[in-house]
Amino acid sequence: MQNANIIKAGIVYIEQNLKTDITPEELARMAGYSVWHYQRLFAQVVGVPLAAYTNRRRLDRALSEIGSGRKAIDAAMEYGFDSYAGFYKAFLRMYGCSPKKYLSLYGTHQSIPEVSTMYTETELRKVLNNWDIPQDLTINDVKIVDGTKTADNMWQIGRDYFLKTGDRAILLRNARVAKAMEAQGFAAAVPIPTKKGGDLTDDQNNFVLIRRSKGEPLSKSDRFGDDCGKFGFKYGQSIAGLHNALTAIEEDIQPFEQNLFAHVTEWALPNVQKQNIQWNMGIPDSFFEEYSRDFGALFEKLPKQLIHRDPNPCNILFCDGDVIGFTDFDLSERNVRLWDPCYCATGILSEQRNVENAYDKFLAILDAILHGYDSINPLTAEEKRAVYYVICSIQMICVAYFESVNEYKDLARTNREMLVYIIEQKDQINNIFK
Repeated sequence: MQNANIIKAGIVYIEQNLKTDITPEELARMAGYSVWHYQRLFAQVVGVPLAAYTNRRRLDRALSEIGSGRKAIDAAMEYGFDSYAGFYKAFLRMYGCSPKKYLSLYGTHQSIPEVSTMYTETELRKVLNNWDIPQDLTINDVKIVDGTKTADNMWQIGRDYFLKTGDRAILLRNARVAKAMEAQGFAAAVPIPTKKGGDLTDDQNNFVLIRRSKGEPLSKSDRFGDDCGKFGFKYGQSIAGLHNALTAIEEDIQPFEQNLFAHVTEWALPNVQKQNIQWNMGIPDSFFEEYSRDFGALFEKLPKQLIHRDPNPCNILFCDGDVIGFTDFDLSERNVRLWDPCYCATGILSEQRNVENAYDKFLAILDAILHGYDSINPLTAEEKRAVYYVICSIQMICVAYFESVNEYKDLARTNREMLVYIIEQKDQINNIFK
């Protein structure tokens, strides 16, 4: 595990000194590392290079002050930009439009300090004393498949365990789901009892220790390879099986119910409309009007149940070419059941970076997932007509959410591109079940 406390101290120092010239040499000297090692460690822990992080925070802070009435040139110069032209160019790369246009779209901007809440290795080893396991196991950060993103609330402990923290109610609910899934024959992340016999630690931090499940996520080469249709069909069948298992325990779980149509039309869609202008996405106004009209007419007729909510490729485990289980039920909720197979397809597409012809294979993957699902849990006529709108719903939620979190700006750009592409494929998507 990386020296999180060193990076935490550096982030706090950066936040306190954004108006001064912060150099890598200065931060490395404070940490007792070489400049090369410190910058490498910072990028690994935070997810972006030190210079990019510092520049992002200065832009964010300057925008907040401009939104409060300060002259843009004054804010730009105070936060270390040599000229307004340099600030404007950096702002355009970060936000896609001018500060004036951004504020006209979103109103005032609140700068939220990105002070890390990462735990140090010493703190985590103290937590591990709650379980009867060897106390000298290695502690490593967890990354999603292909190493593209670090999970900030989960760590791998040795070879066989994962330690996770979060909201107590969610962790307890996940424990119940995992036990029920195991009873249905799925590989599930069942909590290991603490020394006191409970599923979680009894302190305010709320940690759970789970045993590593058998199996691994399907590799990117397999997801986009010649057999992508075969694996897509297996994804769909496995999600249908998962839904059958979740239906059996839904009454006991009493999940939160999400009104997808309201969630999109009241929050995500207006946000995407603003980004459409901000980033010159080129989505016609007729799309938003059609979505509200046509999906609104279909929504109440769509079957709803307890769903996984995040069945991306990283959370579906394969062994010997077949799906054996699912991980990470943090987002489980009652929603339209069509969400999960559609989200699986978009989750695969979202990892298309550096994959040749990935977009060309999306429709085949989507087709296979939907037909795999339909072979186990037949889709209704309304669901088949709603596939395009559910996929658009997923993409609009992703675009709105990722753009709101600085660490996910790259994902926001990827999902904007996906949304535009999906809208262009409307006819082909609607023809999947014709």
